[in-house]
Amino acid sequence: MKFRKTAEDWSVAGAMLVMASSAAASGFALIEQSGSGLGNAFAGGAASAYDASTIFYNPAGMSRLSGRQITVSGSMIGPSAQFSNTGSVAAAARPLGSAPGDAGSWALVPNAYFAMEVNPKMHIGLGINAPFGLKTEYQAGWMGRFQALKSSVETINLNPSLSWRVTDALTLGAGVNYQRIRAGLTAAQSFGPLGEGVSNMSGSDAAWGVNFGALMDMGNGGRLGIAYRSSVNYQLSGTLVVTNPAGVAVLNRPVIANMKMPDTLSLSYFRDLGNQWDVMADLTRTGWNNFSELRIVDAGTGAARSLTPENWSNTWRAALGGNYHYNDQWTVRMGGAYDQAGVSDAFRTARIPDMSRTWLALGGQYKPTKSSAVDFGYAHLFVNNSTINNNTGATGAASTATVGRLAGSYKNSVDILSVQYAHSF
Repeated sequence: MKFRKTAEDWSVAGAMLVMASSAAASGFALIEQSGSGLGNAFAGGAASAYDASTIFYNPAGMSRLSGRQITVSGSMIGPSAQFSNTGSVAAAARPLGSAPGDAGSWALVPNAYFAMEVNPKMHIGLGINAPFGLKTEYQAGWMGRFQALKSSVETINLNPSLSWRVTDALTLGAGVNYQRIRAGLTAAQSFGPLGEGVSNMSGSDAAWGVNFGALMDMGNGGRLGIAYRSSVNYQLSGTLVVTNPAGVAVLNRPVIANMKMPDTLSLSYFRDLGNQWDVMADLTRTGWNNFSELRIVDAGTGAARSLTPENWSNTWRAALGGNYHYNDQWTVRMGGAYDQAGVSDAFRTARIPDMSRTWLALGGQYKPTKSSAVDFGYAHLFVNNSTINNNTGATGAASTATVGRLAGSYKNSVDILSVQYAHSF
C-alpha cells in the first residue's frame, strides 16, 4: 500500500505536467504556420500578408488578396535535446540508469487556409492550423525515466476570419478560434525494491478564443501591422493508469486540470524599397506569466492531488528579414530572430529542456504561373545550453527517493523545413 499511494500521488502530477508544459514554454508555441514566412524567420508576420496564411498572423492582411486563394503548407520540425549527466541521483532502491540519447524527433506541422474577396471592402477566410505542439521521447531505462519517458501534445485550431477595409489606408480584421488539444505521456514508476512499472496518461479538451488585428498603409511602400491572439482556457480531462512491475494496473483514475494557453501581441513592419528589395521587422510578446502553478484534482472526488509550482515568465521575440525579387518568378528570402524561453533554470523539467534561441533562416518563392506560387524555406535554431537539477515530487516538494534527482545539462538545437503551395482563382 505504501508504494501504491506514492505511485498514485506522483503519477497524477507528472501526467498533467506535460500538458501544462506544452503550453508554457515558447518552444512549444508553434509560430510555423506558413511556408512563405519561414524564409524570413517570420519577421513582419502581421504586416507582410504574402498569402492566405495571413489569417493566422493578422486577418486584416486578407485585404491585400484578390479573388479567392487556397494555401496549404507543411513544416517538418526536428528538435534535438541531448542530456549530459553531472550528478544525477537514483531513486531509492533503483539503479541510476543509462544516458538517454537524443530526446528530440521529427514532427510534421500542417496547415491550410482559404481566403475570399466578398467585395472591395470585405474578405472572409478560414484557417486550419496547430498553434501548440510537443513530441519528445527518451530511451527506456535512462536516468530520468521516473520524470519523463514519452511526451506528446497535439492541437488543431479552426479559425474563421474576416477583414474590413475602413479607409484606403486602414483595414481591420477579426477571427474566432475553436481549438482542440490532445495529450499523452508515459513515465517509469518506481516501486522501490519490487521493481518498476509504468504510468500512462491521455487527456483532451476543446476551447474557444479570438484574434484580431489592424493593417495600416504608411505610404511609400510601407505598412504597419498589429495583431493579437487571445489566451485559450482548457479544462483537461484524462485517465491515468499505473501498472506495477508485473504489468497489472494498480491505479485507474480520471483526473482534471485547468490550463490557460498564453495570449500573444505582435507589432510588425514591412517596406517595399522599390529596388527589388523588401525589408521587414517584428516584435512579439507572449504572455506566459499567468502560469504560476499547476493544481491537479481527482475528477471523481474533487480532492486536490498535487500542487506544482511553475513560475513561467513572459517572453519576447524579435525578428528582422529581407526579400530580393530576382525576377517576376523568383524571390529569395532571408531572416533572423531572437526568441526567449519562458522557463528558468530553477523550474526546468526533463519534459521541457528548452532555452532561448537564435534563428537563422533562408528561403525562396517560385511562381510557375501568375495564379500559383511555391514557397520553401529552412531555418536552424541555435538554442542556448540549459541546465537541470530536478527532483520535484507530486506536492512540489523534493522527492529524490521517488523520482530520483536529474542533474546535468542539455545541448539543444532545432531544424525546420517548410514547403507551401498557394493557388489564386
